[in-house]
Amino acid sequence: MAPSVGAAGRRRTIHIMATTILLADDHQIVRDGIRTLIESTDGLTVVGEAADGREAVSQCLELRPEVILLDVGLPGLNGVEVARQINQELPTTRIVALSMLSDSSYVRRMFQAGASAYLLKDCAFDELVRALDAVKEGKTWVSPSISGVVLQDYLKDVRPQGSEALARLTPREREVLQLLAEGRATKQIAADLFVSVKTAETHRQNLMRKLEIFNIADLTKLALREGLTQLDG
Repeated sequence: MAPSVGAAGRRRTIHIMATTILLADDHQIVRDGIRTLIESTDGLTVVGEAADGREAVSQCLELRPEVILLDVGLPGLNGVEVARQINQELPTTRIVALSMLSDSSYVRRMFQAGASAYLLKDCAFDELVRALDAVKEGKTWVSPSISGVVLQDYLKDVRPQGSEALARLTPREREVLQLLAEGRATKQIAADLFVSVKTAETHRQNLMRKLEIFNIADLTKLALREGLTQLDG
């Protein structure tokens, strides 16, 4: 809050609304650390947390934060798919990606999905604050340590729908592909997505047919290569 003097000389208080932030990371210790730092900073407040991708989307739709700090390697529904859904449903919510991965392909996919910033998890908190200030002003931010090669690569080749392989799949089929790559059986996938086993199996068959890949090992390789999942999130 900041005091202000009115025309008649009376002092009045101006209430400055804090930027609302949702934390989405599958590691509790990471969320705890970021929350502590954010809540010690004026003008920022954490309104919710999520430990997996579907929870991140659900929390965003319920809480409508101004910013989501989004781990790229979330289980169940990865950061790229989360960003794509949030960007479609809540285009005013700014997406700040956090990752240990500096590979330009991950950065490109996150920006294509609607992210406004991409930070490495080993960055200083001061950099995160500056990134938050930038995205609130409608700007883009990339960690300085990866900005050069990443932006060069991104500007040369921006494909809105991502890779040709994944562009053949529906959003639900991409979800099923990620879950298959993460070792889920069809019954588990059905439970995760709240659909019947028959529907989950249909998605499984359709994505295999579209990709022309008919074994889990090769599907997993594709999911890893395309950034749908990681060996270590």
